[in-house]
Amino acid sequence: MADTENTRLLALEVLVEVEKKNIFAKDALHKTLYQKQFLSKQDRAFITRLVEGTTEYQTRLDYVINLYSKTKVNKCKPFIRCLLRMGVYQMLYMESVPNGVACNECVKLAKKKGFQNLAGFVNGVLRSVERNIDRIPYPTQEDGMIPYLSVRYSIPQWLVEHFLQWYDEAQVKQILEASLQTTGITIRINENKTTKQELTAKLTEHEIEVIEGYYSEDALHLSKINYVNRIPGFKQGEFFIQDESSMLLYPIADIEKAWKPGEKLQILDLCAAPGGKCTHFAQKLGGKAIVEARDVSERKTALIKENRERLGLTNIEETIWDALILDESRKEWADLVIADLPCSGLGILSHKNDIKYHISEQQLLELSNLQKTILTNAVSYVKPGGVLLFSTCTINPAENRDNVEWALSHLPLEAESVKEFVPESLEQFVEDNMLQLLPGSCQCDGFFIAKFRKKVE
Repeated sequence: MADTENTRLLALEVLVEVEKKNIFAKDALHKTLYQKQFLSKQDRAFITRLVEGTTEYQTRLDYVINLYSKTKVNKCKPFIRCLLRMGVYQMLYMESVPNGVACNECVKLAKKKGFQNLAGFVNGVLRSVERNIDRIPYPTQEDGMIPYLSVRYSIPQWLVEHFLQWYDEAQVKQILEASLQTTGITIRINENKTTKQELTAKLTEHEIEVIEGYYSEDALHLSKINYVNRIPGFKQGEFFIQDESSMLLYPIADIEKAWKPGEKLQILDLCAAPGGKCTHFAQKLGGKAIVEARDVSERKTALIKENRERLGLTNIEETIWDALILDESRKEWADLVIADLPCSGLGILSHKNDIKYHISEQQLLELSNLQKTILTNAVSYVKPGGVLLFSTCTINPAENRDNVEWALSHLPLEAESVKEFVPESLEQFVEDNMLQLLPGSCQCDGFFIAKFRKKVE
């Protein structure tokens, strides 16, 4: 690496920005890498690993630091806190970095950024960790399942407690294990512009590893990627980045059979950005449907438009609208309403590994109530006899199963079967007409889908 101190400094600056502004690491990292496109692939990979790893293992790193520091992590200055985490992460998880180098480089950074008076403290803590690296006393199961799982899988204790309330111990271990797995990306092929065979050949030619989808014929899994925008075929709209779990919405909707010659199916996607689901339906249905894709801001609808244009789709209309506000002009307008609702995101921890540090118990309750409001509005847009799809990317029953039960008892809806529309390998995850996919148990994100039909009075 040409300049290890500089790459570490860039990584550290991202971590400090995340800490101070309470933003997601991927957003801050993307901004920095975009500004530093001259960096080599090796340097970009190093910075990404350092930022994402330090963020992902924050709970475990803080536990270790607190064992060997007289000043607890939460009492340190943000810069020093991030510097210590970054140093310990390199020692614990980056075999290519000698422990002594990790310590020395962190001390240099402390001095370089004006913390000469704390350089000794940084050196002392990191050297203590280095001396004890093979005998760190991590919690065991005998110390209690909650602290054990929290430190082992680096997740806040309060979340572990909730997971153990929702699922059995074996399932929770699977979920938490999966949350730490390194994943590539999944793409949905745009068959209007290419074929699976053509796209696979093109990607393989550029040394990108390609694996067939597990549940959808439209899916490919990619790894060994440097920069998403530079993947062959991306700018040409030959694919859309989308997890297989949300691709299941299209077959479950089973909406094409409702099409009548000379007419267009009317589809309303209430929380559509960045456009994965609405573009999937538009792509599959073509001239048989018009899709209205809504979201709350101009920034979000602009993102939908950008993706729609890139994919070459002409049957989508973007509209700025807050799903919490009822739109009387769309009353009983839609043959299908897609309600992929704001949620805690606890099913996608492997992709957004710092969600666990941004969510709170209060927010879990607030999100559940917010979903009820949107579902109430959503029902009014569905034609009698039409379909409502409800989905989230969380595994929290209060946001999923509980809200389905609430909807069936408070709204003019009937539950529709989803089992017949999912691959046989996923049928085990369907219960009471609801599909709950769990990370670690299947080859995709944690995701929830329920299907309703509006009653005809």
